[in-house]
This record gives sequence, structure tokens and C-alpha cells, in this order.
Amino acid sequence: MLVGRTEEQVQLGQVTRALLGRISTEQEVRRLMATADGFEPATWSALVGLGLVSILIPEQAGGMGGSLTDLGVVLEEMGRRLTPGPYLSTAVLAVQALLATDPEQAEPYLKQIASGAAIATVAVTEGPGRWAEADVATSASRDHDGWRLSGAKTFVPDGASADLILAVARADDGLGLFAIPGAAAGVTRASRPTMDQTRKQATVELDGACAQRLRITGSAWDVVAEVIRVGMVAVAAEQVGGALEVLDLVLEHVTGRRQFGKPIGSFQAIQHKCADLVVDIEAARSAAYYAQQAIAGQAPDAAAAAELAKSYCSDMYRRVTDAAVQMFGGMGMTWEHPIHLYLKRARSSEILFGTPGQHRELLATLIGL
Repeated sequence: MLVGRTEEQVQLGQVTRALLGRISTEQEVRRLMATADGFEPATWSALVGLGLVSILIPEQAGGMGGSLTDLGVVLEEMGRRLTPGPYLSTAVLAVQALLATDPEQAEPYLKQIASGAAIATVAVTEGPGRWAEADVATSASRDHDGWRLSGAKTFVPDGASADLILAVARADDGLGLFAIPGAAAGVTRASRPTMDQTRKQATVELDGACAQRLRITGSAWDVVAEVIRVGMVAVAAEQVGGALEVLDLVLEHVTGRRQFGKPIGSFQAIQHKCADLVVDIEAARSAAYYAQQAIAGQAPDAAAAAELAKSYCSDMYRRVTDAAVQMFGGMGMTWEHPIHLYLKRARSSEILFGTPGQHRELLATLIGL
């Protein structure tokens, strides 16, 4: 399997970088961090207009009909810019979940997402926030009006601003996936404080909220597991992009900063550290690219590739941002400097969908260790 990018994907990356360079500047990111929803409708419309939100959505539902490798191009550029907003929750998690359900039910929702009419998210985690089947306690019961859900979902990405919530709940016949309007009666949403202010989360309380049960072939948790797997690979792409931007900032700094009459980048210790960063990032990029292609091509080792990519890219991003703070010195930890924003993103994305240690344990199980 060739790990790399096509000419069209290179062009997609260039177009995405140009757009984000205008709408996701550091000043704009900082402004949006302080808002409740973390994004502007105009910014979201720009992403929708370029087709970036609908990459995974089939053409018949108004989308681009692209693959996870195409999506990875966009996510890498978003990681570079720390682009705030509900892209991961809507264009990745919710779309992937809907694609696994009955097309007749899913198509209206996919069309709303593709047109920009709806922000969507998935609500899986409860209590401490583990993405685990055993932790799902939200109940689903049926009455004359349809299905009603009761329970509490925690750490829901962009849960406070979503127009559509895809919630996992337990019915009499097992787990199911349910579509709930964000503003429906019985839905109470409260934003949660986050270390990474570019990525919003919420607690969603469901008290007899009316929902539509989405038809699924096979196990509902198998669908959720694939959503998680795609989310892991998406975050890995973001982590690679963020690390590449941090490396650019570091190289600019060490070539411009002078000590003892010469750039600090001329000192051997700094050169070695920068070389280590390059090797670390390139290894992570290879892992992320392979995972994207493995899942897109439904390769036999797709699950193992996803676990490897998420665990390695998480560790890599942490190491890169830690080293960057050291090379920038004290100013790297100040509010005014951008490096601390990448440091926070690295820490938050490291534990999203599980810690690197948990993913390594799952990888070991998958390969029979």
C-alpha cells in the first residue's frame, strides 16, 4: 500500500491552508476561544462553502464523496492552525455514525450537515468519560410518541452548540443509536471548562427527550467502535499538523535568537534536539497516513493501524511541544506566546478517545501479544 498523497490531495491541502490562513489566524483563534460556542457562523459557512465539512458525505446527499485520506489532509491543516469549531464532532464523528445507519434515515441529516444547516455531534461517554460500552447507562424506552431517552452524557464534543445529537443508549433489545434535536424538550446542556479552549465540551442531560432510533445492521457498538476508530485517526492527523507548525515556529526562533554573538540554532545541543523532532514527526506522519489509508481501504490491519497511529502521534505531539517550550524558554509558557496553545492542544488530544497507554494495550491485544 502506497503511503502518501495524490496530486489532488496536495492541491486540497494548499487550498485549505490558504483559507485557514485567512479565517483561523492566531488572533481569531484567541477570540473564538473566549466565546461560548467556539466558532463563528461565517467561519463555518466558509468551510461548508469549500466542501470541507462534507468530504465524507456521499454525492447523492450533497457531499463530496471523498475518503478518510482526503479528510486527513484537511485535518492536518486544521491542526496547524488550531482551528476552533465543531469540525471533528460534525464532519468526522457524526457523519461517520450516520453513514453506518439506514440511508433513508441518514440522508436528511447528512444533507443538513453538508449544507451547513446543522452542527452535529455524538454523545457516547458518561461518568468519567471513558469511550467504553460498559459505561453506557442512558436508557431508551418506547411509548406511543416514539423513543424517549433519559440519562446524562459527559464530555460531549460541541454538545452545547449542536443542532443534532447522536446518542448511544440502552433499550430493551440492547444498545441503539438515537438522533435527538439539540433544542428538544427534555434536553439540558451545560458547557464544561476545558484546558484546551479551542475544543468545546458539554454535559448533556436527557430527561425523557424524544428521539428517533436509527436503524443499524448488526451491533450498535460495532458502529460506535468504528466511529471511535475514525475519530482516533482524525485526531492523529491533527496532531501531526500541530507538530509540524510547532517545528516551524521552533526553527524560526532558533535561527533568529542570538546568544554569544551567534544564532542559538548553531549550538550542537539545539541542533540535536531539532533533528530529534524532525525524526519523531516524520515517523508519526507515516503512522497517521498509513492508518488513514488502511481504514479507507478496509485493510485487515486497519484497527491495529488506528491504535498505533493514535498512541504514537499522541506521544510525539507531547514530546514536540515539551521540547518547544524548553527551546523558547520562559516566554514559551506565557499567555502571549502561541506555543502554550499547542501545548494545551497536545495534552487534551493525548487523552481524547483514551490515553496512549490504553491504545498500546489494545494494540497488543489485536496483534496477539
